[in-house]
Amino acid sequence: MADPEAPPEYKVYRARPRLLGGGRDGDSPLSGLRRKGGGDGPRRRITVGRVVKWIALAIVGWIALSFVLFCISAQFAQHRVPDGAKSALDPAGFPLTSPQNILVLGSDQRPKGTKEGGASTSGPSRSDSIMLLRVGGGHAAKLSIPRDTVVPIPGHGNDKINAAFAYGGAELSVKTIQGLLGIEVNHVIEVDFTNFPKLIDAMGGINYTGSCVVGKINGGAKNGGVTVRLKGGTHHIDGKHALALARIRENACNKKENDFSRARRQQKILSGMKSRALSPAGFVRLPWIAWDVPRTVRTDMGAAGLLGVAAATFTSGSPAPRVLPVRPSTSGTGLAVDNAAKQRAVRRFLAG
Repeated sequence: MADPEAPPEYKVYRARPRLLGGGRDGDSPLSGLRRKGGGDGPRRRITVGRVVKWIALAIVGWIALSFVLFCISAQFAQHRVPDGAKSALDPAGFPLTSPQNILVLGSDQRPKGTKEGGASTSGPSRSDSIMLLRVGGGHAAKLSIPRDTVVPIPGHGNDKINAAFAYGGAELSVKTIQGLLGIEVNHVIEVDFTNFPKLIDAMGGINYTGSCVVGKINGGAKNGGVTVRLKGGTHHIDGKHALALARIRENACNKKENDFSRARRQQKILSGMKSRALSPAGFVRLPWIAWDVPRTVRTDMGAAGLLGVAAATFTSGSPAPRVLPVRPSTSGTGLAVDNAAKQRAVRRFLAG
């Protein structure tokens, strides 16, 4: 018999874990889930750290999506330059880390029915724009070559430099540039002007800053073409007007303009595209831009090379655009190159 004066005895029982996480006595199996999911239990607070983490994940995902779209587009939509052009190029390292000289060519071929003077609609076309880019390894330089510059073209004697593309495509253009400037050309990019406006529209348009420009392309707006009327200053333009602006040969605002002026306008358009791509608005449209870039070019580079060039271009500064110094030729046809001025221009380009 227990001693009535002795303290009472207690037994300690350890509760077994409930199936599905039930916790307190009398709880149903779903009670624990309700507390964890925000029912009666404490909720996870939204903190600055969590918000920053979510934003970072969204940015990484957006960039990854753009990368995948770029690679797919480059694989299936990009047209490569002929093997002959590739054989004329000088080998170089990866564009992001090694200096690269890239020849950019734009054809002057136009759609059939065009009313634009001097435009080719069939057969071999001349290069409408000729520009050298130097990127990679901390370099950033641009050098435009006026298309009417008379130079030696291998196998064809002296002729305007834009005729090299008509005679032998990108291959002969590369060899002509190498002989004229005495520098290596590591890559070549042919711009498809048919898809060029789509790329600018994918960016949401670009900002162009320059002097007054009034001109007509393909007969002007009244004839189904494009009429450009820009006052001096900064304007936001779409792809159709950007292409027209790059093509205008006769500016009614300034009839003294020449190929130098046209080359500078083209460089300003390229600068506007770069600025737009690096802007917050460009980041929002990054997947669309990534999809359209490979569709506007023919090049010897694959997706990795183009990405390296893009990264090197975006991380470099914005170099002042330069045009190869030329003067009217003594024959009165085309433009001539002064050797001393050419050598200075080449040195600046390579040092850029």
